[in-house]
Amino acid sequence: MTDSEPVIIAVDALGGDDAPEVVLDGLASALAADEQLNVVLCGPADVVEPFAEAHERAIAHPTTQFIAMDEHPAEAVRAKKDSSLVVGCRLVKEGAAQGFFSAGSTGACLAAATLVMGRIKGVKRPCLGQVLPSYGKPTLLLDVGANADCKPEYLVQFAQMGSVYAERILGVDAPSVALLNIGEEETKGSSAALAAHQLLSEKVPRFAGNCEGGDIMNAAFDVVVTDGFTGNVCLKTIEGTAKALFRYVKDALMGSTKSKLGALLVKDSLGALKGELSPDAYGGAPLLGVAGACVVGHGSSNARAICNGILFTAKTVRAKVDAAIAEVVA
Repeated sequence: MTDSEPVIIAVDALGGDDAPEVVLDGLASALAADEQLNVVLCGPADVVEPFAEAHERAIAHPTTQFIAMDEHPAEAVRAKKDSSLVVGCRLVKEGAAQGFFSAGSTGACLAAATLVMGRIKGVKRPCLGQVLPSYGKPTLLLDVGANADCKPEYLVQFAQMGSVYAERILGVDAPSVALLNIGEEETKGSSAALAAHQLLSEKVPRFAGNCEGGDIMNAAFDVVVTDGFTGNVCLKTIEGTAKALFRYVKDALMGSTKSKLGALLVKDSLGALKGELSPDAYGGAPLLGVAGACVVGHGSSNARAICNGILFTAKTVRAKVDAAIAEVVA
């Protein structure tokens, strides 16, 4: 499947802090950007039907339930089978859509994708990845929250699935893989890290060893694997640090008349840099290992993030990432 071929994506109209307005705005932009994109919009009838009437490549699929951010993920998925989130995943399972995007509850998205869409045969645990804007080239970090506790064999599959994604979506030829650890020497780390290092060395041909935290944003490796607890803390730390640095820069530039004049000269460059470092550039995190494309957006997603998340879901479908993962895992 090429970028010129039609693709159908199910979209959760109620996903996100500012839904449905921000979802509809982002979806409209995505449809304008990709002429072969078709969507099934899941949500309340009074939200999805008017949008579908105004956009010829959008189909309304009314739902009657909603999963809130503070609900228990698995319990909500089982209890609310007509929620926009669960229905979107079911459309993929039934073949009415090829991928699913939501900026709703991450836990509910993980539960619904795993329970409803199902895992690719052979995959022990699906994992959540995040593309980071490392210096010079992007880096894929996974897992970033789907699996708090991981066995070494899970990390091997994360490495395999991440390599497929890096090749097909990020365009990396023969991506290097590393294990996030407290030192680059193979003797460093906990007993779990040591066991994972040994197994990765045996099972992953392009395993390049350990990756320290400082190596991630310097693009020392293409794919970095870790457990979901560590990965999530690492990701939130990176995001928080980036926001703090921009605040410091802003304060410094606004500190005097002289610096304000300098700020005018670098305003466009700093704006472009902020855009490159923003998580909105990719729009969400791919859930790898489920039977179909699934991208989970930030709850605070704006229209740009929603648009990019939907477009990346379509790109994942066209690249046949799930089929490639099935081959590698098998």
